[in-house]
Amino acid sequence: MAIKSVSIRIEEEMLEKLGYIADYEGRSVNSHVLVLIRDNIKKFEEYNGEIAGSINPDVNVKPARKK
Repeated sequence: MAIKSVSIRIEEEMLEKLGYIADYEGRSVNSHVLVLIRDNIKKFEEYNGEIAGSINPDVNVKPARKK
């Protein structure tokens, strides 16, 4: 599986809040964004049916750190 990089434009305050939430959950911002993407794909597929492909989004997401 190839790993791709994506750049996004985001307001500074939104990034700070995202960082706060990621830290609270024990993740990096990158890992937290992957969690959000995974959850969005899961919801989409539950409502609209599975999207063709063999990728398991859980593989790309580190579990939350234990506090």
